[in-house]
Amino acid sequence: MNLRNAAVLCVALSICALLIVPGNLPGLGGDARLTLAVFALATCAWIGTPIDDTYIALGAGLALTVTGVISSETLFGTLGDSTVWLLICAFVLAAAVARTGLAGRAAAFLVGGTRGVRQLVHLTTAALVVTAFAVPATSGRAALALPVFLALAKVLADRKRLVVMLALLFPTVILLSAVATLIGAGAHLITVSVLWEATGDRIGFTQWLLLGLPLAVASSHLAAEVVLLTTTRRADRRSPVRITADDIQRHSEQPVTGPWSPAESRCALLLATVVILWCSEPLHQVSPAVVALIGAVVASSPALGTVRLKDALKTVPWSLLLFMAATMAMGVALADSGAAKWLVDGLPVEVEPWAFLAFVIALSTGAHLVLQSRSARSSVLVPLVVAAAVAAGVNPVAAALASTAAAGFCHTLPASAKPVTLFADLPGTPTYTPRDLLRLSAVLAPLTAALVLLFALAVWPLMGVPVLKP
Repeated sequence: MNLRNAAVLCVALSICALLIVPGNLPGLGGDARLTLAVFALATCAWIGTPIDDTYIALGAGLALTVTGVISSETLFGTLGDSTVWLLICAFVLAAAVARTGLAGRAAAFLVGGTRGVRQLVHLTTAALVVTAFAVPATSGRAALALPVFLALAKVLADRKRLVVMLALLFPTVILLSAVATLIGAGAHLITVSVLWEATGDRIGFTQWLLLGLPLAVASSHLAAEVVLLTTTRRADRRSPVRITADDIQRHSEQPVTGPWSPAESRCALLLATVVILWCSEPLHQVSPAVVALIGAVVASSPALGTVRLKDALKTVPWSLLLFMAATMAMGVALADSGAAKWLVDGLPVEVEPWAFLAFVIALSTGAHLVLQSRSARSSVLVPLVVAAAVAAGVNPVAAALASTAAAGFCHTLPASAKPVTLFADLPGTPTYTPRDLLRLSAVLAPLTAALVLLFALAVWPLMGVPVLKP
């Protein structure tokens, strides 16, 4: 055991001893004590040990069930939540899209014919934002976008700084644009579940889209400018760039030009239909999970599909789904046991709403330095943020959304997020260094935090999410 692990273990055991010993911390019930002890152990394990996040979450959920804080029905019932099914079916649809090569065609359509560096950057950014509708979770989008980046890198092989800039642009935009849709990150589904359990407010796919898409577009294009300015020189930006569809085709294994195959046409039509039905949920009242399930069944059908169901299911991150289910159960325990309310009762909540939101956003922006898993950050922060918001008279929906959106910034270190790690190590291709990430983060972190605060205070209230609790 190294020094860090030993220190984390000592802290966790000290907290547990303080919580469990009778007589300490008056006003805290037995179930709340057990919940906080389990919560503290899980958080310390996420922060300071190499143990798999899902294993820790499952252990915490099991401990809460065995001690009677939550029922076994609550623990296992989270796996049947509609948001979990939505994510499973979305991954099946993403597998169908990846199999047809539509991503390469879309890239060739958008960046083919580019004449300038800034044009290339913003067209690429727009394309990456759109992928949030087709591929769930940031790691899946990064894997889908990697071949497109490698093709662009080969076309621009004689301009190293531009290749490094694109290597940094891809994961940056993927992470910040995830807030566009409910399926953009597993953390979003955890946030929705916590809000539902704690307040009875449920955010649907369409409402999340209306609130998150404008922020995703604004933050992504803002980040694109920051990446461009911090990684290239003026001469690089002024030099013309010419990329054609044929250039991309030479470095792509799948066709990106020419007539569409029947499979590509069917898949594109299916994906467009599913996205339209998701966005029009208030009109037809069909659950997004049901729409996704219909799409997944069609995408994997023998007659109309483009991928076999068993192959598509191999792409589903079952570990992430189990993690989500276990942390949802932890959120239920925090709310039902009174532990979350007790934690925030002693906080100074007599502050201005803007100051409360600014603190939540700052905390969520910096949390990636301690908790590298985005889902783990939401599991820890969102229940506490919701409880504190209720006590402070702030709309818990606005506070939870602001916290989750701010947590999308995780660019400081190569290990801060999976997309950053993926693009940081590309043999044979120039890419960014830890110094490049630090330089970018120093500028981008305060800008994205300020942008989220602006949306929470000025934009979201116009869309039906007021700052003050209704």
